[in-house]
Amino acid sequence: MSSKLSGRRRFLRDSAALVGLAAGAGVAPSAGAQMSPSEAPPKDCKDNKDLIAYGERSRYVKSVRIPVMERMSPDEFGMTFHVLSPLQDSVGIITASSLHYVATHRGSYVPDINPEEHRLMIHGMVDRPLIFTVEELKRLPYVTRTHFLECSGNRARATHKTVQQTHGMTSCSEWTGVPLSLLLKEAGVQSGASYVVAEGAETVKGATSLPLAKVMDDCLVCYGQNGEPVRPQHGFPLRLIVPGYEGIHNVKYLRRIKVVDQHYMTYNDYGHLAADARVAALNRQVGPKSVITFPSGEQKLPGPGFYEITGLAWSGSGAVRTVDISLDGGQTWTPAEFRSPAYPMAHTRFGFHWTWDGKECVIMSRCTDELGTVQPTRAEIAKYWNQPNDKDLQIKGLDNSVFGWRVASDGSVHNGLA
Repeated sequence: MSSKLSGRRRFLRDSAALVGLAAGAGVAPSAGAQMSPSEAPPKDCKDNKDLIAYGERSRYVKSVRIPVMERMSPDEFGMTFHVLSPLQDSVGIITASSLHYVATHRGSYVPDINPEEHRLMIHGMVDRPLIFTVEELKRLPYVTRTHFLECSGNRARATHKTVQQTHGMTSCSEWTGVPLSLLLKEAGVQSGASYVVAEGAETVKGATSLPLAKVMDDCLVCYGQNGEPVRPQHGFPLRLIVPGYEGIHNVKYLRRIKVVDQHYMTYNDYGHLAADARVAALNRQVGPKSVITFPSGEQKLPGPGFYEITGLAWSGSGAVRTVDISLDGGQTWTPAEFRSPAYPMAHTRFGFHWTWDGKECVIMSRCTDELGTVQPTRAEIAKYWNQPNDKDLQIKGLDNSVFGWRVASDGSVHNGLA
């Protein structure tokens, strides 16, 4: 065995030594010992009653959502456009509800809905039209599943600086609710039905048409998110979750499901339908996608040595099966390891051991889903559409292209498209 320790082994050895020193130095304080200033509660600390009623994160944690660069929120009309999740600070696969990305509301405000007055109606081509209260839905058999949401506007541009800006319109939550198939079976779907139209309770009635086959397969009427009621920004008191489909189909403030015999043009369809069949085929369902969250834009490595590259991968077609990492701009690829379970239509956390030599490089990730579909590079997309492969490439359909970060020799990290 070589007498020289690898970068990773040396890092682990030194870390263990530090832990041992800290453990040996630990001394119990005497009965009369005073708290140090750093241990004393700050003057602005919340009243203990507030903390008992609802918890608070540490004042040293600063992760926040930000508006997209292309349009501020709230805008001049007071409307929320797209607000981005801080992926650079994420750990695991679950996004805190308070940091989950937010897409456009169909109106100037978040509806203030009293759950006791809210109703869900199921009608159209059914034998027994039904109306449910929220409490009645909670009495039915339910499931809890982990699924990502992603907006079709989640597109990396050369002007973006951080992973929050390039990929922040995706988040992943644990959703709890009733399978929509259960409600439709209770209503009795009639022969000839092929679609449902789902409608929300926003000012402008956000609605979407969904294939009946998809609805009967895995769609959920959710009242729970991450162990608590769905938050108002995310659709309280009821949200439709359509696993793997772009975010706009996951109707907030769900109030009506109409079973129909054809696709209906709805408010949500404008700007999301394409006349070109090849483009249309790349819309609606999210293709396999991944991004490195560390190291990523505007982060800085302190110097050469061992690091754990980490990031997220997901696919609207099912579970992620593999993730590969490239350290040379996509010329060669090496398998990464999973750091979380690979659930269907959910974020999957991956990791990769990397000893950086201090030289400039471009790091990338790509994933393959359970159908065997491989995340495409921008060069492959450009070749398919017979377009020039440059930073201004306009990707048709949903953008699931491989994205790279350029690590400079001083350790600073930059958008690989810039």
